[in-house]
Amino acid sequence: MAKILELFNPSSPEFSTNIHPTAVIHESVVLGTDCKIGANCYVGKNVALGKGVTLYPNVCVFDETIIGDFTVIWSGTVIRERCIIGNHCVFHTNVSIGADGFGYRPSDDGRSLTKIPQIGNVIIGHHVEIGANSCVDRAKFSSTIIGDGCKIDNLVQIAHNSNMGRSCIMAGHSGLAGSVTLGDGVIIGGSASIKDHTTINSGATVGAGSGVMNDVPAGQTVLGYPAQEAKTMLKQWVSMRKLCKS
Repeated sequence: MAKILELFNPSSPEFSTNIHPTAVIHESVVLGTDCKIGANCYVGKNVALGKGVTLYPNVCVFDETIIGDFTVIWSGTVIRERCIIGNHCVFHTNVSIGADGFGYRPSDDGRSLTKIPQIGNVIIGHHVEIGANSCVDRAKFSSTIIGDGCKIDNLVQIAHNSNMGRSCIMAGHSGLAGSVTLGDGVIIGGSASIKDHTTINSGATVGAGSGVMNDVPAGQTVLGYPAQEAKTMLKQWVSMRKLCKS
């Protein structure tokens, strides 16, 4: 089916000119060959775009960001300063890359909250696809990292200092809190939430709607809230149904 759909896949919207006259591009920007930049785009100071990069209308790329070859960025996406993005990535509409991480401390007088500066960045590998309205926050320090080949659905939150391995999948409405680590090939089901400073090891699967509070061993499937090993959780659910019927 996938191969048949490729045969009938319509072409992407075409540009009448490679660089639209309404685009604002700083004089220090380095453009690779065959870049396409649509209407009302903004490309900031010391940005580097690889060859064949496409920015659809109303994309903003802020200072000192590097974008690799043949990456496609759809309208409304904002990429904040100092981010590093690999080759052959696709960001769908209204993606946010590199917004501040969520960090606050009590104020000195104890009566309010004071923002903790978020001075890190985001590093995204090659062949990564990120769905519409998803957010990848910059690190407090160091980097938030998304590994090669990761596929991220719409409306996904990836918080500061998280680190995703290669070829991970995150379904819609799922989220990683701060400093979460995913191994390679991890699958996160829709609406699942992962507690901060948690490690989900390679090949593990988190069921839809689950809440992960503890580390997950490699290859294990977990379900429920709080999440437990799948067979254990299913047995608990069966027992509870039996209790309700008795």
